[in-house]
Formats: sequence, structure tokens, C-alpha cells
Amino acid sequence: MCIRDRYGTSSGSIGAFYPFETREDIDFFLHMEMYLRIEALPLCGRDHMGYRSSYGPVKNVIDGDLCEQFSRLDYGKQKVLSEELDRTPAEVLKKLEDIRNRIL
Repeated sequence: MCIRDRYGTSSGSIGAFYPFETREDIDFFLHMEMYLRIEALPLCGRDHMGYRSSYGPVKNVIDGDLCEQFSRLDYGKQKVLSEELDRTPAEVLKKLEDIRNRIL
């Protein structure tokens, strides 16, 4: 699968839009993102969806930056989230690494 679009921001970030190959991947990352919106609170205290939708509504996009926050959670929270996803923390980290390597 190829990357649809790459972009850069005025603050120096580089990103890419990557279409998922299976419905299982979509469900997995969608559930992960929903959980992390609650558990990985932003430093400024701003609502995550409000921040990501400040210029236009976010639709059919999973925030990879937010999903990457999984590795920064303490092990107890990682274990709770991974159990909800029917995986171990190591399997979740491996899945994140696989997606990252496909994009790079």
C-alpha cells in the first residue's frame, strides 16, 4: 500500500496520510485513539478533538501522534488498554512499530 499524501507544517512537523489495509487495523487504531484521548491528556489541558479540529472537522482520520503516546503510558495503563484490544502491551507496541515502518 502506498502513502497517499505527505505534508509539512509551518512548525516543522512532517506527516503522512496512510490508508489502512484491513478493517481490523481501522478498528484497532480507532479504539486505541479513543482510549488515549482520555488517558493521555494534553499538557495545555485543551480538548484533543477541539485541538485537532480547530481549522476543520476531523473525519475518517486516526491521529498517529496520539497513538504513539501509548509507549509513554505507565505499564498499568498499557496493560489495561491492551487487554481491551485483546492483545499484550508488547503486541500493541509491535503493531505501532509495524505501521511506523510501513510509512517510513
